[in-house]
Parts: sequence; C-alpha cells; structure tokens
Amino acid sequence: MYWSTSLLYGSLRKRSFSRLVIEESARILQALGAETRVFDPTGLPLPDSEDDTHPKVKELRELMMWSEGQVWCSPERHGSMTGIMKAQIDWVPLSLGAVRPTQGKTLAVMQVEGGSQSFNVVNQLRVLGRWMRMFTIPNQSSVAKAFLEFDDNDRMKPSGYYNRIVDVMEELVKFTLLLRDNKDFLVDRYSERVESAEQLMKRVNQRSL
Repeated sequence: MYWSTSLLYGSLRKRSFSRLVIEESARILQALGAETRVFDPTGLPLPDSEDDTHPKVKELRELMMWSEGQVWCSPERHGSMTGIMKAQIDWVPLSLGAVRPTQGKTLAVMQVEGGSQSFNVVNQLRVLGRWMRMFTIPNQSSVAKAFLEFDDNDRMKPSGYYNRIVDVMEELVKFTLLLRDNKDFLVDRYSERVESAEQLMKRVNQRSL
C-alpha cells in the first residue's frame, strides 16, 4: 500500500547527523513501502526575509502538502532545536487559502545530541506539531553521542538507537494508515462549520441587495 512521507532535518553541516538519521529513516520507510522525499534546507531564507515566492519556500510548502506523514529531526543546541529546524516550520502557514498544509497529518519526532541523551528537542517538536494541527505519534527517538553511531559510509551501526528508529518508523506507518480514511472526520470542527455558515449567509445577503 502506497503512502507519502516528507522528512526534515535541522543542520547545514557537511556531515550532519540529523540528516544522516533522516536518511536512515527514509531507507526504513522505503522498505516499509513508503515514497519518501527529504527536504534540503540549504538556501532556505529566514522567515519574513523573502516573500513566499522564493523557490525554496515553494519547494518546502509543496512537500508539506504532498505528504501524508512527516518526520522531523533536529540537533539539540543550547537546550533547544536549531534555528534551521524552526525556520522550516515557520515558513509553513496553518492555511494556504482553502488548503491546510499540515492539518491531520501524522508526525514522528527525533533528535540527535553530541553528548548525553536529552529530550528537550522532541518535546519542543511535539508542541510545534500540535500547533500545526498534526497527529504526533507516541513513540520518538533521541540519539545520544550521534557521532559514535555511524560508520565511515555514513550508515547507522546496529544498536538500540537504530532499533528505536525502526520502531518509530513502523509506528508512523501504522498511524498514517489508520488515520488515512478518517482524517477529515477527526479534524472537523464545530467552530469552523459555524464560521463557514456565517460566511455563506453574508454572501447570500450581499447578492440579495
């Protein structure tokens, strides 16, 4: 069964461990039957420094709308996600006209550290996922001392960290498939139905003038 997944990482370093984790995650998802696309944040401008016609902004937004599920992974820097990670999320509005790019989509969150294990970033990414009206899955991954977890070919070594990433990707697939046919029902809101009805009445009344 086909499903689409977009993957974001939060570093521009040549050997970015958040990118390596994302690439490993993409391989796992492909083995599980998903089509994956990884967004390269190189060249993405800071939010509000350019308009939304910038090619990298358009690429990012199109990727967000294309995917059913998403994977976000950021390094931890000074106790939080990187500015590069946050900039990607900030370029994606809650709505683009009648389209909500992220609403009702599934999300898996992960982080990498250069030192001991932490969960600051995944907790922050969960908050962002909620604000973006996404379904963030319960499982998550935090890879400590990430520089020790990859071989000379930039492939992840067998370890409990790798097994956990497989767990997270499997869970993302399951939630994506479970929610696929129920997404519109789950995100249907009374307040928006009332607002839509009021807007319709205004248009009808304007036509009758």
